[in-house]
Amino acid sequence: MTTDTTITPELLDQLLANYEKPEDLTGAEGLFKQLKKALIERALGAELSDHLGYEKGDPSSQTTAARMSLFTSRRSRGPA
Repeated sequence: MTTDTTITPELLDQLLANYEKPEDLTGAEGLFKQLKKALIERALGAELSDHLGYEKGDPSSQTTAARMSLFTSRRSRGPA
């Protein structure tokens, strides 16, 4: 990960547009929780895509999944 990434003042303005009280940041549905959730989901999605070798919704993944399913079903039946 690069450390030269900066959070622009414009982005902060967007994130804080609805800020009225501290709970808007730290509350149960506050900005911190929303940011943490979004960051974790993005990171896990990228990790899963890297592990599987294709992006979510990639049409070529349907073919791969079908092949894997066919291979698995053949193996699970035992000897012919």
